[in-house]
Amino acid sequence: MGRSTIAMHHVRAALGGARRLGIDTVPLLQSARIPPLLLGDDRARVTGEQFARLIRALHLATDDEFLGLGPVRSRRGTFAMMCHACLGCPDLGSALERAARFYALFPGGPVMSVDGGAASGTAVFSVRSDLRPYDDADFLAECVLIIFHRLSSWLIGRRIPLRWARFAYPAPAHAGEYGLLFGCPVRFGAERTAAGWDARWLAAPVVRDEAALTAMLRRAPADLLGRREYGTTVAEQVRRTLARALRTEAPARLPEAAEVAARLALSPATLRRRLQAEGTSYRRIKDAVRRDAAITSLAAGREPIAELAARIGFSEDTAFHRAFRRWTGTTPGAYRLHGDGADPGGGPPPATHGQQS
Repeated sequence: MGRSTIAMHHVRAALGGARRLGIDTVPLLQSARIPPLLLGDDRARVTGEQFARLIRALHLATDDEFLGLGPVRSRRGTFAMMCHACLGCPDLGSALERAARFYALFPGGPVMSVDGGAASGTAVFSVRSDLRPYDDADFLAECVLIIFHRLSSWLIGRRIPLRWARFAYPAPAHAGEYGLLFGCPVRFGAERTAAGWDARWLAAPVVRDEAALTAMLRRAPADLLGRREYGTTVAEQVRRTLARALRTEAPARLPEAAEVAARLALSPATLRRRLQAEGTSYRRIKDAVRRDAAITSLAAGREPIAELAARIGFSEDTAFHRAFRRWTGTTPGAYRLHGDGADPGGGPPPATHGQQS
């Protein structure tokens, strides 16, 4: 519980390619247990698990690892072969260079580069190509950035904090989501879409073997997109502290800002300044943690609403109902009702593109 949720904008963007291919997206949403009625509500959100299931379903339906969003199709299994090619590299830097050379073999694929940053001390991983012609190709470039950052962490068995992320387009209406997605300061209107981290990580040895890769590929890269990021900003550290409190403290009690500051070895004033510099506040993060815990529980469909309200710190059901309507534009009961029966098959999620068909 308390995991981050994903804005409906990203769901709509992921579906764009399938729609252009004439694929009925309603069954795909249902297989992911995402109520189709939520698509029209900008305030609606889905869980990371729902989003990962949707990505896996889209890979199969489009037969394209780019989900129909790129200028050409990327056959399923391409990502898996790229990972196999990287596995024999001695360190992360050479693995990323090999990955970039691998995708350069395919016309229309992402043109990537990694700069060791000897002068600045920052390694820069860039998506240099324009993956349009479609507006939602921005989403594809973001996915490439997220996947390769998280794949890099997986290859070396260490969490790589991002220093920054930059995007080669103006700030969209949902710009506030990017700090949560990337866990670092973000900037729009840059020369190219890229992310930076400490250059020393490029020398870290690749520690994964074939057995670990086989296990990872069963659910990748969908799970690399849906997985929670690593808590590299103060805002994310606060979020993790609050989410942990929801899971472990009984009765439910979210610590106040001063208590969270003490747990992070900060003064309350310093915590407030750092959150402000990251464009947020303790109250906003607390609200988001409650919202995401509520949506996750309602999507699972098992916890009584009254118990859910009490567990996430609401003393009255009516207060929870008001807050949930403010968060999502609907009531907890209506949200749960929309999701009933959304997975009629009841079976496991479809196989990922990492497995050969």
